[in-house]
Amino acid sequence: MAEKLKFEDLQSPLMAPRKGDDNFQTVGVIGLGVMGQGIAETIATAGIEVIGIEKNEEALKNGLECLSRAIDNEIKRWAKTTSDKRAILSRIRGTTDITELKECDIIIEAVDENFDLKKKLIDAFYSFGKEDAVFISNTATLSLSKLAQYSKRPDRIIGMHFLNPVPQVPLVEIVRGMQTSDETFEHVKAFAERIGKTPVEVFEYPGFITTRTILPMLNEGMHVLMEGIAKAEDIDTAMKLGYNMQAGPLEMADAMGLDEVLAWMETLFHELGEPRYRPCPLLRRMVREGRLGKKVGEGFFKYNDDGKRI
Repeated sequence: MAEKLKFEDLQSPLMAPRKGDDNFQTVGVIGLGVMGQGIAETIATAGIEVIGIEKNEEALKNGLECLSRAIDNEIKRWAKTTSDKRAILSRIRGTTDITELKECDIIIEAVDENFDLKKKLIDAFYSFGKEDAVFISNTATLSLSKLAQYSKRPDRIIGMHFLNPVPQVPLVEIVRGMQTSDETFEHVKAFAERIGKTPVEVFEYPGFITTRTILPMLNEGMHVLMEGIAKAEDIDTAMKLGYNMQAGPLEMADAMGLDEVLAWMETLFHELGEPRYRPCPLLRRMVREGRLGKKVGEGFFKYNDDGKRI
């Protein structure tokens, strides 16, 4: 008996795998936190197989479960269907064994902004992986050129700075290190377009385009709140309506994770020495108190389990 074909299967926006994309058949994603989940989903949505790597079984299980819930939320918003979810998850295989990436031609790391950790991952991969594979870092602030110094193939190290939520934001910054080859850049640009992103070329500099530009605004919004000039809700309303923004600076910071925002600002302040990157004392206090934003349910605003503002 022929398998039943449901109507929702005909409505799927997923891209079917393409013949001829030999170097895009399987992509490794190291780190299945919020960013890694979004990157893995985006790649799998484009019809490409993904091998997701986490540090232990608990983190791997949590990452895959959070990814499943994130897609469920997209289904609720009619952005995807249940058949889309099945197709996406069928293309993502999780493991804690990094050596399973040995046949991948593209590796994307999405771990914490920790230079030593990223350096170790690059060194480890090129000890067993393909020597001509492209190693992509999703760093927002760290130096790709310095990271490339620890690679056998510094010409194959490059950055792809995705913005959260990855599946919805159409932009990706492709960041060239000092030794990144033109061939590597063109290859990664083609990959970005293959997964439905609009790439912009960036030459390495602390903060690139988006991070360097947005952080002073987030920081100033926090100062306005700390100084009692306006309430959090009113600050965000003013910026959204006044400048046609989808989210205000405080909600935006909550979505990024206040600990991540603090880490980025400290890095840029250290690298550039500019006062505009000195973190607001209120931000430091909230991070100390564990109010890290949407991922823990509370930051400048409160959120439910689905990430909706309460």
